[in-house]
Amino acid sequence: MTAAIRAEGLTKHYGKHVALTDLDLEVHPGEVFGFLGPNGAGKSTTIRILLDLLRPTSGRVEVFGVEPRAGGAELRHRIGYLPGELAIEGRTTARDLLGFLADQRDSVAPSRITELADLLDLDLSRKVGAMSKGNKQKVGIIAAFMHRPDLLILDEPTSGLDPLLQQRFLDLVAEAKDNGQTVFMSSHILSEVQQIADRAVIMRAGKLLGTENVEDLRRRSPRSVELVFAAQVFADDFEKLTGVRDLSIDGTTVRCTTEGEVDGLFKVAAKYPLVSVLSTEPDLEDIFFSLYGR
Repeated sequence: MTAAIRAEGLTKHYGKHVALTDLDLEVHPGEVFGFLGPNGAGKSTTIRILLDLLRPTSGRVEVFGVEPRAGGAELRHRIGYLPGELAIEGRTTARDLLGFLADQRDSVAPSRITELADLLDLDLSRKVGAMSKGNKQKVGIIAAFMHRPDLLILDEPTSGLDPLLQQRFLDLVAEAKDNGQTVFMSSHILSEVQQIADRAVIMRAGKLLGTENVEDLRRRSPRSVELVFAAQVFADDFEKLTGVRDLSIDGTTVRCTTEGEVDGLFKVAAKYPLVSVLSTEPDLEDIFFSLYGR
């Protein structure tokens, strides 16, 4: 199966500044791929190379088996792109702007634009130049999604959106995945990638730290657990449990960190009258850095 995105040895220099160093990356068709890292990590540079807005200093990149520079209009038609810095100005209404963009795609019904605008609470009659950053972001999201492209490349897609609309955006991503579309999502907001991505990587200073399956990471990552009982518990019951560390017992409260299966912990806990359980999962940044070092 042809990869949706494949990069091999991708390097980009700006004079003496190195934005990317020997990046190897493969994104499978139909997956949601999280591209993580702080600002300046090389995420936007990678995206611009994928879109042939920049050329790499060295290395090779393919999108659906074709080099971006050779793909032409046919390849661009298969991609929906939301830039990280979205500059929309002018007296054109959102409806007219999106209608113009839809005409370039030949396959977007006006009802599709209205449906997405309703989902994102966007007033299509407003002039884009007078819009807030959040509303301009909504216009960009609609432009990226409206033609149901094979590949969505989204650079910091929820910038400027309130929490409710961030969730609606993630629902759009889930719908795209269900339709078999590939989503390549760059973000420094780890929680949103953690919620929706199949796999994720983390970038630092132009280098790729590693690629991980998000669900596998969740299963094997350490969790902080707090158990509160109605009666005093005995430390001996908990101290020798496999996968339990950092154990502390304060009266009727047991706190520990678990790794892997927690079946043994809860079998022991079931011996006592249990009042409450609190389990806290670390975010992706903590997991990645625990694997690859800070």
